[in-house]
Amino acid sequence: MTASSRTRTRLVLPVASAVCSAALVGGCSDSGSSNAAASGDGSTTQAAAASGGNDLQDAYQNVIKDVLPSVVQVQASADLGSGVVYDDKGHIVTNAHVVGEEKTFKVTTSTSEDELSAKLVAAYPEQDLAVIKLDKVPDGLKAAEFGDSSKVAVGQITLAMGSPLGLSSSVTQGIVSATGRTVSEGRSGGGTGATIANMVQTSAAINPGNSGGALVGLDSRVIGIPTLAATDPDLGDSAAPGIGFAIPASTVTDIADQIVKDGKVTDSGRAELGITARVVVDSGLQAAGVSVVSVTDGGPADKAGLRPGDVITALGDAKITTMTSLQEALADEKPGDKVKIAFTRDGNEKSADVTLGEM
Repeated sequence: MTASSRTRTRLVLPVASAVCSAALVGGCSDSGSSNAAASGDGSTTQAAAASGGNDLQDAYQNVIKDVLPSVVQVQASADLGSGVVYDDKGHIVTNAHVVGEEKTFKVTTSTSEDELSAKLVAAYPEQDLAVIKLDKVPDGLKAAEFGDSSKVAVGQITLAMGSPLGLSSSVTQGIVSATGRTVSEGRSGGGTGATIANMVQTSAAINPGNSGGALVGLDSRVIGIPTLAATDPDLGDSAAPGIGFAIPASTVTDIADQIVKDGKVTDSGRAELGITARVVVDSGLQAAGVSVVSVTDGGPADKAGLRPGDVITALGDAKITTMTSLQEALADEKPGDKVKIAFTRDGNEKSADVTLGEM
């Protein structure tokens, strides 16, 4: 399964059902008191279920009231997405694939139909994140509160807020389906080709236009920026319903803080080998490794003794067959980590320890 930032997904409305399990055997007797007791138990159970449903509904509505004013629609000349108000100075965080190559944007908040102008501060395609800034900050603009990614748990209820298919201020709901996913984004359809680690997988519907919006927990904290919806190649790359991915909040705040402060990313936290490379295929025309085309002088690969023509087949425990598999393996590592790299040279298998650099 691959991921696409432009995939149209089918909306599935989850259905909640309450099952009453009151024992009605006694109610079959001719005892009026037994019937009354059974009826009372059933009413109590139904009332409890209704109360629980109302509590959850109230929680949803409170979160929407808290967070939706911080979610905006971002309009580029040829694309539309979402963004999240990052601070009271008018900074908005969104996806790099939403801003593309453009420098100016129109922004619409959930509380007004007036279009606001904004300019790009910086984009960081390697993590598919960008920050734009409003030219004029409107009264009452509310910054979102971001959560701690380490506390996000599978099964946690989530709400996805954004402008799917241009329907501004839309909300869908689901749960956290998995954490720690490493996902590669394609370049087709406007994607940046980024390989992003530690993504949050959610069942909340992610549609075109949701990108850059907010994935929120019931504590009203943003836990991620919805970015990708999964596609199934066996179905002609149509969407796989209920499989979406969001960049974790901790990654978002780390990158956004640097862009707001310095106008660029100064500490990516992403590991690199310091090579350019291409995929090689075996006799069956199957991808079989990554061939080194060039090595950066003094870079990690150079220091480890790799040279052009070497074919990388493993990095740590990860088997390397394609550029994507190499990017995903590197995304799981940190700059300064020492890993074993396996490669072939002139048909001979070799290995070396590499201390990874920073992208």
